[in-house]
Amino acid sequence: MDVDSSSQQKRKRSPSQGSENAPPSTRRRSRSPKDEGPSKEVVKAGEGAKEKEFDAKAEFAKLMSNNTRSGGVYMPPARLRALQEAAAAKDKASPEYQRLSWDALRKSITGIVNRVNIANIKQVIPELLSENLIRGRGLFSRSIMKAQAASLPFTPVFAAVVSVVNTKLPQVGELVLIRLISQFRRAFKRNDKIVCHSTTTFLAHLVNQAVAHEIIALQILVLLLERPTDDSIEIAVGFMREVGAFLAENSPKANATVYERFRAVLNEGNISHRVQYMVEVLMQVRKDKYKDNPVIPEGLDLVEEEEQITHQIQLEEQMQVQEGLNIFKFDPNFLENEEKYKAIKAEILGEDSDEESGSEEDSSDEESDEDQAMPDKEGIEDKTGTNLVNLRRTIYLTIMNALNYEEAVHKLLKITLQEGEEIELVNMIIECCSQERSYSTFYGLVGERFSRLNRVWTDAFEQAFKTYYDTIHRYETNRLRNIARFFGHLFASDAVSWVCFECIKMNEDDTTSSSRIFIKILMTEMMESMGLATLKERFQDPEVKHACSGMFPTDVPKNTRFSINYFTSINLGILTEDMREWLKNAPKLIMEQRRAMLEAESSFGFGLGLFICLELRTGL
Repeated sequence: MDVDSSSQQKRKRSPSQGSENAPPSTRRRSRSPKDEGPSKEVVKAGEGAKEKEFDAKAEFAKLMSNNTRSGGVYMPPARLRALQEAAAAKDKASPEYQRLSWDALRKSITGIVNRVNIANIKQVIPELLSENLIRGRGLFSRSIMKAQAASLPFTPVFAAVVSVVNTKLPQVGELVLIRLISQFRRAFKRNDKIVCHSTTTFLAHLVNQAVAHEIIALQILVLLLERPTDDSIEIAVGFMREVGAFLAENSPKANATVYERFRAVLNEGNISHRVQYMVEVLMQVRKDKYKDNPVIPEGLDLVEEEEQITHQIQLEEQMQVQEGLNIFKFDPNFLENEEKYKAIKAEILGEDSDEESGSEEDSSDEESDEDQAMPDKEGIEDKTGTNLVNLRRTIYLTIMNALNYEEAVHKLLKITLQEGEEIELVNMIIECCSQERSYSTFYGLVGERFSRLNRVWTDAFEQAFKTYYDTIHRYETNRLRNIARFFGHLFASDAVSWVCFECIKMNEDDTTSSSRIFIKILMTEMMESMGLATLKERFQDPEVKHACSGMFPTDVPKNTRFSINYFTSINLGILTEDMREWLKNAPKLIMEQRRAMLEAESSFGFGLGLFICLELRTGL
């Protein structure tokens, strides 16, 4: 019974399982109409081709529409070229093609301007002139002004590029000049010192290249010096450093008037000491005849004098900046204008293929020679001064963060210095010392430790002493005092040789008030460290005495009296005993010298007469 019941239960379960398996049967029925699929896919493929063509046109129209910015959405280069070719195949005068060519022109001009330098300027300028600069003169002006403001050391290079372009296309050079003057006027009204400085630097080099007349430079100087402030005088000093050599050569009277105004500003004393020092440095640059600021740097004199085109634009006149040239505008005569510029380009660059091939061969030979010469150089040479500025910053931060002089010396010795940069480290130590409110022995101990480490550092400090003594008149009183006490510590501790005193000439002609104050503080520091007796004993050393013959002169009584009076006034009269003794015996010594000279002359005269008599007798 149990078996039958179980079999019945099994039989009852089988239908239930079949009913549970009903969904799979329905799935089989849904998959059954399988052969209808390919026909639908074929239809969709046919419709997709039409939609693809339609989408490409729509996307192209959307990209080139006036309501969107062309640079706003990234477009792969291959796809962009395909769109351009599609537009060009139909109509090169269409707005779509003109916009694409405008973007290509903008990118090309920007790339050329950004990579120009002294080495490749002769190769880059023909490439620049091959672009349509008449259509893109606004783009060129904006590009070169932005590049110059971002890299001021390359301003002479950009000015040379503008000069060459100005000889071929004067309207382009005039637009650059107008925009620079307009930018200077706006920046001056807004008190924007950075923009004023970059703009005046560019204008100065355009004046040097004869793109702009010197009248604009003089008008800018009058504006800056009329109501002097720290910023206006600083900009004027920088401007004169760049354009001063040109004005001295071409407008000497106006140049002299400008410097008289600078002297008047100094005498008024309404500007800070920092700016006063900048004016004094400018005066020294003028005395040195602008040796570090030539009119046109080497390698950038690319335009012959008879080909130069100079624009006489006044600072106050109304100017058309033409900002609309920076943006795209549809040109109905696009193809005609392009053909006209092709003719102009052919006239500027020439059409002789032989000359072009010859120049290419010459350039390839030059490049091969340069490639052969490159391995001789160890690395890239920095002529912008960036590495030097970074080195000075590192030295300054190291000194300021040190707890004591031993830590400072230890950290400074870890700084990697190139050969010849030791003097920069020494100068930074002295400059940091001079900037303190009062003298700190920390710097004297740093200098002493460096001098005892290596002879190289000793020579550097001795060289620095001579340099600072020659230029001590440039420093204000507090800095002068700190520098004098620093060197006084070095001399008192024998860190440097006393032979360095040979650069000091104690007389009225060779000293100034600043140098006399410097020597007074220096000698006082040495006396306090060594004691008066020891100081006198050291000056009696034969080698030191010979080196200090200029400090304690015994050649002319006038100089000797001046030195005696000076050292007596600073409570160091004990050092003048030898000079006093010499001064007492000076009349006797002078009489003996004169008597010896007279005897020599008389003996010479007697011998000459006897010789003449003998000659006459032999002649007879």
